[in-house]
Amino acid sequence: MTRYSLLDLVPVVEGGTVAQSLANAADLARHAETLGFQRYWVAEHHGMRGIASAATAVVIAHVAAATSRIRVGAGGIMLPNHAPLVIAEQFGTLDALFPGRIDLGLGRAPGSDQRVARAMRRTLESDANAFPQDVMELQSYFADDGRTGIAATPGAGADVPLWILGSSTFGAQLAAALGLPYAFASHFAPDSLDAAIAIYRRDFRPSAQLARPHVMAGFNVFAADTDEEAELLASSQQQSFVALRTGNPRQLPPPVAGYRVGLGAQGASILDHVLQCSAVGSPDTVARQTAAFVERTGVDEVMVASAIYDHAARKRSLAITAEVMSGLTVPA
Repeated sequence: MTRYSLLDLVPVVEGGTVAQSLANAADLARHAETLGFQRYWVAEHHGMRGIASAATAVVIAHVAAATSRIRVGAGGIMLPNHAPLVIAEQFGTLDALFPGRIDLGLGRAPGSDQRVARAMRRTLESDANAFPQDVMELQSYFADDGRTGIAATPGAGADVPLWILGSSTFGAQLAAALGLPYAFASHFAPDSLDAAIAIYRRDFRPSAQLARPHVMAGFNVFAADTDEEAELLASSQQQSFVALRTGNPRQLPPPVAGYRVGLGAQGASILDHVLQCSAVGSPDTVARQTAAFVERTGVDEVMVASAIYDHAARKRSLAITAEVMSGLTVPA
């Protein structure tokens, strides 16, 4: 059976609060745990009114404390924003608090715009190019191998699996060279998915962490009892994507019936491109679309993403998704 996990950006809905979003995150993670989801990840974004997971390590601690078995982690930490030693200490602390349950996915994107990057005292030109070295420095802190001359406390000896995240072939090459699991952001950047997976599998070198390639890919799922209801639920994220791509990011708006029909050519083109890797519909529809995605990619794990305005509807969507994934059959 293909594993399934959940990526939650901890959306702040229009008319809602950060406090409510964080409470919903804990509740959603508990729900995902009962449904058999492998892991629950949050992602680092800054300066965005509609996302409440900027303090990623803090949110992970909040969610891990609310659950008991599901793996909890970052999908991911944007490592160029941080000194590797600080991340080693943060995630070493999380591992000490929640042993054997913490994941650390690493990305090289800023998770912000130029203004926010400057506010974080970050230099985009130099930091992004140092990403492979930063990853290896972080590995050294966890391994406590003495190469840095510094003992990360907490952090040294922590059992925190590293993942490389990406939306291009760069991350695939790095993950393969270091023998780390690879997660592709196809839920919003699908263009290089097939090429990245092929490169990663072809060039993978076994490591102490991983003996064989492990690929996870992001996949949007909006599931409901009927196709029509699912299309309505999906319109909230569709509005958010159009707003973001046209330079007007916003909090997650309520759904709008017939939203796509009323879009102009520019908006429709944005959605057709960004949401290529998606399943929207009733259980039968979602099962067909998900099976086609897994058959096409051969991924080991599907990272489900979906921002749904109504919390109860989002939980129902996850329940349908889990049912679909547990019964998924893909032709050999």
